[in-house]
Formats: sequence, C-alpha cells, structure tokens
Amino acid sequence: MLAAVLYGKQHVEIEKVAVPQLGDGDILVRVRAALTCGTDVKVFHRGYHARMIVPPALFGHELAGDIVATGAAVGGFRVGQRVVAANSAPCGECFYCRKNNENLCENLLFNNGAYAEFIRIPARLVQRNLYEIPHHVEYQDAALVEPLACVIRGIDETQVKPGDTVVVIGVGPIGLMFVRLLGLRGCRVIAIGRRRPQLDRALKLGAAVSLSILEERDIVSAVKRETMGYGADVVMEAVGTVDTWQQAILMLRRGGVLNFFGGCPTDTQVQLDTQLMHYSEITCMASFHHTPAHIRKALEAVVAGYITASDFVTGEEPLSNLNEVLSYQLHKNGAVKTAIIP
Repeated sequence: MLAAVLYGKQHVEIEKVAVPQLGDGDILVRVRAALTCGTDVKVFHRGYHARMIVPPALFGHELAGDIVATGAAVGGFRVGQRVVAANSAPCGECFYCRKNNENLCENLLFNNGAYAEFIRIPARLVQRNLYEIPHHVEYQDAALVEPLACVIRGIDETQVKPGDTVVVIGVGPIGLMFVRLLGLRGCRVIAIGRRRPQLDRALKLGAAVSLSILEERDIVSAVKRETMGYGADVVMEAVGTVDTWQQAILMLRRGGVLNFFGGCPTDTQVQLDTQLMHYSEITCMASFHHTPAHIRKALEAVVAGYITASDFVTGEEPLSNLNEVLSYQLHKNGAVKTAIIP
C-alpha cells in the first residue's frame, strides 16, 4: 500500500509499505478521508512530537474509513462498517486513569498512519475509542471528531458559562471550532487572528467581534475596548507562542480564567506577572488532548450537525500531494484543513 512516512524535519516520503498485519484484537480500516491539522503541520515543521510520534513513523491521525478485516477476537465490529477512530486510547488502569485523567495516562497508546491506503487500529483502540459512523454522516465530517474532542474538553475544563465573554486567540481550525461551540453555548466570542479572511470565517461561525493583530496597534487595549474596559471572562489561547501566552493574561477581567490550550515548543519559558495573577485572582490552566468520553461527545456534535466539514475543510488532494499541502499550510498560516484521499 502507499503511505506517508515521517523521517524528520519537513521530510515526508510517500512510499510503498506492507499492509499492516493484524493481531487477534485489531481491525484494518481502508482510509476514505484523512484530514490535515495544525498538529501535523507542527510535526512536519519540527520533525517529531515528543508524545505522539517519533520518526521514522507512519504519519497522520485524523481519519474515517471502512473496516476491511478484523482479528479473530474482535467483537462488536464487522467488515463493511463505516468507522471513525480516535488517535489514542488510555490503559484505564494506571494512576492517572484511576484519577479520571485518562488524557494523562501513563501508558497512553497513540496511533499514527492515517495518511495511507490502510491503517491498523490496535486492540486497545478498538475496545475504547473506535465508533461506527451513522449513515447520514460523511467521512470528512466524521474525521473532525478527534480535534473536536480536544476543543470540547478545553471548554468543559474551563467551565465556560452562557453569557460569558470569551476571547479566542487564533482562528485556525481549532480556534474556529472554539468559536463555533462557544457561540452555541451562548457566549459572546471575540476572535483574534491575523488575516481578515480567517476572521470573516470566525464571524460566520458565531463570533460577535473579530480583531486583527495586523489592524490593531494594541490588541490588549482592543479587547478592553470591546469589554467596557474590564477584560474578558475567559481567554482561550489557541496559538502556542510566548507572545500570545503573555498577551492572553492581560486580556482578562479580575477573576477571569485563562486556558493555555495552544502548546508551545519544547523548552519554552514564559514570564507572567505574578502580582497581576495574585491580586486579580486570575486562574490559569491548560488542556491537553482528549478522553474517550470527549470523543463520544464530539461524535454526537457531528451527528447533530453542529460541526461540519464544509466549515473547516477547504479542499481535497491525493496522498501523492501531501508534501505540497503541508508546505503550503506551514507558510500560509491559513484557517484550512485539507482532506487527503488515499
């Protein structure tokens, strides 16, 4: 089969590799759609991800497809079913799983290889994080479930309430998912980004205000202007840079909550104003990854039509064009996901 293999920094090869062999509890899926994402672009740029993927390795993790083979011990799934798989599964037994922090599982099993004709879904994922796609849901819609689950968990952990004013920093696919879901929860959303087309998309998806850092002299003052001088109730930082982390805390009202959702590069150090944090009672937190419960919530949102690929996927390309697609997304900073069709 043809598959994308990550070898290092901006080094991905489309190669012929063996179709994966199945263990008794595994499933083989023919990939019908694999979506690009910001994480894959970062991995392409940096050459690795300390938690998810170390080269050389099969690449890609957002997918939907059809079951074409099952291991001898598999129950509950059959050949021909349309399925969506998460990219990880917790063990359910370690210290963190017992503390209900399955996203921090000590033995979290990651699965890569979505940019390929076939992908093996290992037994633990089959048992804990593989789901049938309802007949009315398209493959590309279903493939949005993995990143959407991360966003839903971020909102849940931040305990956002209807009526809150929420700043979303970053209007890539993840930021736009935040905009859409926060708007549905009755929040007043202020979207911050660079380019006007992305910000216009944020307005279409439910943002009340859009602010461009290329148009505003002082983006923090602009947020204060839009919040009667107080600042936002909540800030969701979805970029992952030193500058945006440091700006985010300044956009909050007293008693506000900040979610550092966007992960910075390894070994990044950020300075925060401790006096501001203490005397304004600022809550700082971070959200990483998802849990099976959030994958199920995400699938429910897709099934209900709250999130559709038409709002996030702007094109289709064959597997052979993956390098060009990732290079384009790396340098264009666009709010774009591309569906790779193996």
